[in-house]
Amino acid sequence: MSNQQEVEVSYDVGNDFFELWLDGKMNYTCALFDGTDDLEEAQMKKLERLSRFANVNENTKTLLDIGCGWGANIEYQATVNSVPDVHGITLSSAQHEYCQNRNIPNAKATLVNYLDYEPPVKFDAVMSICMIEHVATPEETRAGKHIGLYRDYFRRAHEWTKPGAYFGLQTITRNVVPRKKKDLDDLRHTTYIIFPGGITPRVEDIVIATQPYWEVMDVRSMRLDYKRTIEHWRMRLRDHEGLIRQKWGDVVFDDYNRYLTTCVNAFTHDWQSLHQWSLRRKD
Repeated sequence: MSNQQEVEVSYDVGNDFFELWLDGKMNYTCALFDGTDDLEEAQMKKLERLSRFANVNENTKTLLDIGCGWGANIEYQATVNSVPDVHGITLSSAQHEYCQNRNIPNAKATLVNYLDYEPPVKFDAVMSICMIEHVATPEETRAGKHIGLYRDYFRRAHEWTKPGAYFGLQTITRNVVPRKKKDLDDLRHTTYIIFPGGITPRVEDIVIATQPYWEVMDVRSMRLDYKRTIEHWRMRLRDHEGLIRQKWGDVVFDDYNRYLTTCVNAFTHDWQSLHQWSLRRKD
């Protein structure tokens, strides 16, 4: 598991920094470009489908978002889906502060490692959007420990939910390894400089690790949607190049420009993909 210091390297650069190039709701994950090229609208479409995958409906009274980021999804669940008791957890102090400042009705964000989380209630639904990438480190994955760590993650989600619950999961997934040295160097830069302590799982890792706790009901690939999402982010980042270099320095701009360009290449050439999962709790 990425430790708090590693997580804060990834997400605590500055909330105002991320506000420059993410959408207005601060979704730092793949959008769904279904009939639109507008980033704001596409992010809402993403949350709408993932809500369906989590079976969020009028009977959903309690919901947990594991890795709630800056609060976009917990706000969506509390306001758009009218879930009366929404909980989110994050390990980033900057993200937690941002969630607190959003003053979302009927929603609570907690600064805690999921390994230490003690839920106050049993949840009708659980969601997690691109957080599982922090569950296993590159070193643990190379040592073959990742499946056990992912399975423990799914075990905890099972314990935290009621019978009949669904899990709406979104994950970046690892596919083909490039062969060119520059491509490998770029991926290494993203892994160790932008997201230290994290690594993306493979599709088969998730399928295996859900057992015996969750049944895979639906899976959707969104590789090209993520390519388009990151192209939007990179364009917005470059639009603010002067301000970023002045306020955060050349290294920050150059690191993030390189990282986003690497991601565009990764999703173009199938080094990485993105999947949404609908999981049903095994009772």
